[in-house]
Amino acid sequence: MAQLGGQGQQIIILPEGTSRLLGRDAQRMNIMAGKALAGIVRTTLGPKGMDKMLVDGMGDIVVTNDGVTILREMDIEHPAAKMLVEVAKTQEDEVGDGTTTAVIIAGELLQKAEELLDLEIHPTTLVMGYRRAAAKALEVLEEISMDASDRETLLQVAMTAMTGKGTETAREPLAELIVSAVQQVEEDGEVNKKSINIQRIQGATINESEIVNGVVLDKGRADNSMPKNIENARIALLKYPLEVKDLETDAKIKLTDPTQMQAFLENEEQMIRDMVDKVIESGANVIFCQKGIDDLAQHYLAREGILALKRVRKSDMERLEKATGARLVTNIEDLSSDDLGEAGKVYEKKIFDEVLTFIEECPDPKAVSIILRGSTKHVAAEVERAVEDAIGVVSSTVEDGKVVYGGGAPEIAISKALRDYADTVSGREQLAISAFADALEVVPRTLAENAGLDQIDAIVDLRAAHEHSHHMGLDVFKGDVTDMKEANVVEPQRVKKQAIQSAAEAAEMILRIDDMIASSGIKEPEGMEGMPPGMGGMGGMPPMM
Repeated sequence: MAQLGGQGQQIIILPEGTSRLLGRDAQRMNIMAGKALAGIVRTTLGPKGMDKMLVDGMGDIVVTNDGVTILREMDIEHPAAKMLVEVAKTQEDEVGDGTTTAVIIAGELLQKAEELLDLEIHPTTLVMGYRRAAAKALEVLEEISMDASDRETLLQVAMTAMTGKGTETAREPLAELIVSAVQQVEEDGEVNKKSINIQRIQGATINESEIVNGVVLDKGRADNSMPKNIENARIALLKYPLEVKDLETDAKIKLTDPTQMQAFLENEEQMIRDMVDKVIESGANVIFCQKGIDDLAQHYLAREGILALKRVRKSDMERLEKATGARLVTNIEDLSSDDLGEAGKVYEKKIFDEVLTFIEECPDPKAVSIILRGSTKHVAAEVERAVEDAIGVVSSTVEDGKVVYGGGAPEIAISKALRDYADTVSGREQLAISAFADALEVVPRTLAENAGLDQIDAIVDLRAAHEHSHHMGLDVFKGDVTDMKEANVVEPQRVKKQAIQSAAEAAEMILRIDDMIASSGIKEPEGMEGMPPGMGGMGGMPPMM
């Protein structure tokens, strides 16, 4: 509200019930939200991180220590907290791992900023300092990175990503599967992660997981009378339905004679027969159709010894194109032998209670499948999440060819360089750069905390060790500082680069907010009494958790 001239008349600009936070109240609220969110996922970091159990309204259970999965499953309302969730999602999309690292760095940056705000340092000064620190941090990261993309390094990267997750007991055989899959689908230095299909099946141990040089579909034949096994498969991919299409407009057909009805049915049957004949003429003995297949068409196809699957997902059709060399046909009239792909064998197989179709022995397939096993569906689901993370980091390493050593070593090295850099900067930005350096140490500090080690001792020992080598990191299993190069703890450079960039940008954006206006449609949550006006209406932390 505002007053008009000296008359004392109030002008109401916002609707009644609208909540508003200004200045330090808004900053404090946003910082509190960021710190709380980072605190939730912090205990999951590292090889000795703990898991979270998340139960939704339907009673479905998710047990995981994957940061982005935890944040996705939670019902988060606070707008600033949602910004940090976006940080995790971006990290997941860009790299596939390091989501927890990105969120806890962002949370720590906000906490250090709060301390400086209490010293009356202006938010814009903080933002400029953080921006300079982030740019310098990426320079240092480039300096301490190594060029490596050989198979041995890729295996180490995959095993590092899976350490501390449900796959740890079988990380070596799984790493072999993952590296083989990524190298198989790589084209011109690029890896399309969607070309690696993961089929999750419960009922066996993780060690029984396997890779298929081809595609595995989670569906069976369209008709049980079709052959279950086809050798030397000639594969047709159809986006066209093998059924009579419905009329696009409402229409009525008036029949005055029973023979007209018979002719109508015969005409429909002939249309289906012509479609099947077109398939037979092309020489195809296996069909994957993205649309439906009429029962009569299934009968004719089965009689000709053709194996057909219907309602195949678009993503699976794309993988089949890459694996078999077939071309997706959008009109049955255009189907010819030139559009067909090849596979050594196509067969249906039941594993546990899942009916699967295997397309194997393809000539140089650019799409592969991994069958993951787990004793229960929750174990299998967590194994899948760990494998997806590992596929992401191996793909990043193949594409970039740059790695760093883990165990908190990069963060300590960058932090040390930033402190030296801060001494060369005049003004209050120096304090922001030093705060950024301190914030990065949250990673080794959290690794030590989650392993039950003394945080202060760990940081002091790491700083001392980095006077001699920037490969020194924290071995949480032995409880001391170790050369991570010798311990084979390797991570892609992109994981650290993306985490630092995303965390810094999110912290900058939150710190620049000095006014929060929430519409009256947001209810004031319970338990928010006594907090600054409108804080509950912004979606306070209690309903987030």
